[in-house]
Amino acid sequence: MQNWKGRLRASGIHLGISLGIATLAAVLVFGLWYPYPYREISGGRSLFVLLVSVDVVMGPLITLTIFNRAKPRRELLMDLTVVGLLQLAALGYGLWTVFVARPVHLAFEYSRMSVVHAIDVDPDLLAKAPPALQKLPITGPTLIALRPFKDASEQFEATMSAIGGVPLSARSDLWQSYASSTADILKEAKPVTNLRTRFADQTALIDRAVEDTGKPASQLRYLPLVGRNKAWTMLLDASSAEPLGFLPLDPF
Repeated sequence: MQNWKGRLRASGIHLGISLGIATLAAVLVFGLWYPYPYREISGGRSLFVLLVSVDVVMGPLITLTIFNRAKPRRELLMDLTVVGLLQLAALGYGLWTVFVARPVHLAFEYSRMSVVHAIDVDPDLLAKAPPALQKLPITGPTLIALRPFKDASEQFEATMSAIGGVPLSARSDLWQSYASSTADILKEAKPVTNLRTRFADQTALIDRAVEDTGKPASQLRYLPLVGRNKAWTMLLDASSAEPLGFLPLDPF
């Protein structure tokens, strides 16, 4: 019984330390790599919870199994050190997986907004992007747009690549600054009042999102926003095309 009390106490301490480290990791992931709403539309929350939960649970469980005060002190310390190092290695691998899958750009893709993820960007094509866009950001997505196709041949090639699994928005040879496409963005964007008509049962949600932008609905437009697993709606300033808010509504 005394042995089990010691094991439970050691496991509890290990759990507390693991939760503290996981909290710091969450600040990094959701504060820098997956800020709102990307933790939802890019799967950041579910990916992080899956990887970290296993790490946080397994470490204390192993400690519960191996901890025994009857062991020589040096042997016990070595066991706990190995467990801790393995746990940190697993956490590091998990964070790296989350990092390489992070959203890096929010791109205007001709008729919609699309989230670009680092893992989808071809390093060979990245050198063909404008100089300012040749480094993928690590502090959250930046705004970009896709330039018009040069000709029908380029459009066909890009379309076939998209069919083959390369997202059009991840084609860095098509990237340009967001400001370069302001006129096209506003041309494609639709009045927010259309949302109220289409989603009459979500009026309260829409009105709250409009209020959060600090602008009246008459000065707002919207575009579909496509993430990794779902589609949302992005609210824009009707004059500058600046993103002002997000709604968990699929406008397609």
